[in-house]
Amino acid sequence: MSKVGNNIVTQGLSGMLGNQLVFRIRGSHTYVSKAPVKKERELSEAQILHQRKWQEAILYGKGAMASPEMKEAYKASADETHSAYNVAVADFMNAPHIDEINISQYTGQPGSFIIVRAVDDFSVAEVTVTIYNPDGTLVEQGNAVAEAGGALWKYTATAANTDLSGDKIVIKVSDIPGNLTQDEKLI
Repeated sequence: MSKVGNNIVTQGLSGMLGNQLVFRIRGSHTYVSKAPVKKERELSEAQILHQRKWQEAILYGKGAMASPEMKEAYKASADETHSAYNVAVADFMNAPHIDEINISQYTGQPGSFIIVRAVDDFSVAEVTVTIYNPDGTLVEQGNAVAEAGGALWKYTATAANTDLSGDKIVIKVSDIPGNLTQDEKLI
């Protein structure tokens, strides 16, 4: 796709020209690209699933733009080439990821803590920590609290856990559209 400065020929030009060129206006720039060619072929299952995800992303983007609060939040992350709608659709398409689970300060005593480094292309909405004994029984579960900066989340233990050997810590991270990422760490 080529970027063309506004001039007497392209100023205000948008749409398709002769089934060969497509003109799009984003901010103060006009973009020119080759017209898309539709191919008649059978889609694979993966392609069908990907198309469905894009359809859901578009619906999410439209819904986010209908909410004044969501529109403002996404607009704050938009720039000249990406609208608030584009940011919302991208947020739907990209799940958050967990970079680190730090259990060095978790002793099993109430008040000890677990630090999770979780990031998203827009915003992490929630981090949940669940601790299981080796036999699968639940020790405790709760939400971590965002630390300053937003990438670090701190979970403070509330239940006594006398034997940590073999315990499993499950971390679930979700973003605003509801994408979920899960990871676990064994003690």
